[in-house]
Amino acid sequence: MAATSLERQIATIASLHDPTRRALYRYVSSRRRDVGRDEAARAVRISRALAAFHLDKLVGHGLLDTSYRRLTGRRGPGAGRPAKLYRRSDLELDVTLPARRYELAGRVLARALTAAPPTARRGLLRAARDAGRALVRNGGGGGGGPRRRNELSTVLTECGYAPAPVAARKDGEIRLQNCPFGALAAECQPLICEMNLALLRGVLAGLNVRGVRAAFRPSGPSREPGSCCVLLRTR
Repeated sequence: MAATSLERQIATIASLHDPTRRALYRYVSSRRRDVGRDEAARAVRISRALAAFHLDKLVGHGLLDTSYRRLTGRRGPGAGRPAKLYRRSDLELDVTLPARRYELAGRVLARALTAAPPTARRGLLRAARDAGRALVRNGGGGGGGPRRRNELSTVLTECGYAPAPVAARKDGEIRLQNCPFGALAAECQPLICEMNLALLRGVLAGLNVRGVRAAFRPSGPSREPGSCCVLLRTR
């Protein structure tokens, strides 16, 4: 009997139960570029052979994609074989038991609001800002120190934005490496991106973080596929 879509999704999620495999998946996903076996093995402190085994299992479950490229840049005889590289796939998993279709409802609502009068759109943005405030359990107090920044990072991570470590950048930007509303943004981009911006501004207002503002991130070659349209500036 062929496996149902639900069974395949459950099997895919179950494949991440192994802590080593889960660590490899999280590392590759966080890099936002192609990752070789040697790099992945060093990152999680395991052997190259064990890393290759788990990485290929992740490929088999559709969680990673592969490509081949020489990492040395050399060509011609003696350049060696191309290395097998890994990158997070576009596979999305959303399992609910019993089955629910919240994304379908979101698509219908987004399409309706796209065609609705401006007053309805303004209502959506107000609701999104309020929802952002509600995401913050311990808002108030304010400040621009490490404590508030850590709280902001926690909220962003829990919401699926995958914020890049701010310490890794010298330009004062917090780049959000994942769009939690990717499927909806693909169909109704202006509406969903405006909602997303209002939501994040609500989060900042709820935390009362000083010195951080949310703005649309310019599109261009520097913007990674699947990343968020909003950028948080800390300067």
